[in-house]
Amino acid sequence: MKFDRKPIPVTDAVAKVMEYERFGGWEEVAIDQCENRILAEGITASHPIPPFNKSPYDGFALKAEDTAEAGSDKPVTFRVIEQVGAGHQSSRAIEHGEAVRIMTGAEIPEGADCVAMFEICQTYEEDSMDYMTIKRQMEKGQNIIEKGSETSLGDVLVNKGTRINPGVKALLATFGYPTVKVGKKPVIGLFATGTELLDVDEELQPGKIRNSNAYMIAAQIERAGGHVKYYGKLEDDFDTCYQAVSRAFSEVDALITTGGVSVGDFDLMPDIYDKLGAEVLFNKIAMRPGSVTTVAEKDGKLLFGLSGNPSACYVGFELYAYPVIQRFAGVEKPYHRKIDAVLGKDFPKPNPFTRFVRGFIHYEDGKVLVSPAGMDKSAVVTTLANTDALIMLPGGTRGFKAGDAVQAILLEDPSGQAAFK
Repeated sequence: MKFDRKPIPVTDAVAKVMEYERFGGWEEVAIDQCENRILAEGITASHPIPPFNKSPYDGFALKAEDTAEAGSDKPVTFRVIEQVGAGHQSSRAIEHGEAVRIMTGAEIPEGADCVAMFEICQTYEEDSMDYMTIKRQMEKGQNIIEKGSETSLGDVLVNKGTRINPGVKALLATFGYPTVKVGKKPVIGLFATGTELLDVDEELQPGKIRNSNAYMIAAQIERAGGHVKYYGKLEDDFDTCYQAVSRAFSEVDALITTGGVSVGDFDLMPDIYDKLGAEVLFNKIAMRPGSVTTVAEKDGKLLFGLSGNPSACYVGFELYAYPVIQRFAGVEKPYHRKIDAVLGKDFPKPNPFTRFVRGFIHYEDGKVLVSPAGMDKSAVVTTLANTDALIMLPGGTRGFKAGDAVQAILLEDPSGQAAFK
């Protein structure tokens, strides 16, 4: 069975896919497994920070009023009763005329209300006793980081829906969260089709190529927040392919295949969708590359048929599979963020359809520029290594020149946006 192929606009294709978006629910994971996951609930302070008055410097803790008579020609002397390092406490409250040698981060002793930095003090020993002199008046509260000055008990520190980054993990550890509730990762099945594909460790053979798409898409799935279940390669045999796809589809939240969606005699995916009883949402899009990107739906789950050409496969994933995976994992803004930029290099190729050029962001004279990463053909793989953005060029044009205003879709920016437009 071969489907009619009538191209639809990119925005329509995205909208059709997102009709089947769903949230996968929450789960609790250990703090060391939560990187890049989405918080199910806000993080609140379980105690004030700092939890006690502490010193920001190495110095001497004392009573400010004891320095009232100090001056450049009138030093005031204190007896140093002990030394307190970070993580320790003074053994007793200080009295008038006494000081405690204190290290950065240590708790201020009871009775002290200021810290004199080492640099403004002189020390000496007499009769096996330690003393310190100061020629400067101190103020109450000077050089003391007060309890709760950073955050108070019960403060909301990070909101629900936030992506967990190293800073969020630091807060989880600081406030005693050994586990955290996060959005579940969708399980995404992956097949690469084609008898021409070799494994990465095989020698090249006539008419064969190594299977780069599987590794590329697996990395894209992980970056999007999914869990990859790779089923291997599918050969160009209908019955074998159908059985493998049918079995895998029942085990995953969505299934991606690369290759096999064009119109050749060995492009089997359209017939497999038909036998599965899946509804094809679209099978041609008014875009380059990736115009043959196909998406089908069965029982509320999606099958993504991506092009076998590496760059077309890459672009098709980022436009259509990425936001579905993001939404499943609990991301509120599931689409890649789009920004206005300046084209950094001529792109003379005319095109009747919207084109997504692999590109990279750079800066010049305070402007955000985006330039093509290299040769712009569907089968090209080498440009992808330098790609961190897609340059979105509208169709019906005769090409673009350096300096033209364009839009860039940011692939490495996790902030996202709420709608694709």
